[in-house]
Amino acid sequence: MTDLQEIIDRLITFRNDRDWEQFHNPKDLALAINIEAGELLELYLWKSADAADQEKVKEELADVFSFAFLLAHQYGFDVKQIIFDKIAKNAEKYPVEKAKGSAKKYDEL
Repeated sequence: MTDLQEIIDRLITFRNDRDWEQFHNPKDLALAINIEAGELLELYLWKSADAADQEKVKEELADVFSFAFLLAHQYGFDVKQIIFDKIAKNAEKYPVEKAKGSAKKYDEL
């Protein structure tokens, strides 16, 4: 079993033990990701990045990952594969010779 599958299995067990699967439809999982991402952003509001509480950052980031993994599981997505596919797609949109050191969007390179 991969580390990633172990994480997903523990999330599923935690969720199912509490009978929360009924609440974890794709729409609500997507909303939860957005809400948790907002809570992550809030940790940086009105302060420098260095001033954010790292323990709280870890907690909110874990929430974002958890709901994202559950959403991927809901659709039967292989998390590793969809990330590798996206990296490959971005490599085409952002070739090193054009994108290196630039923050421009692909259609502005």
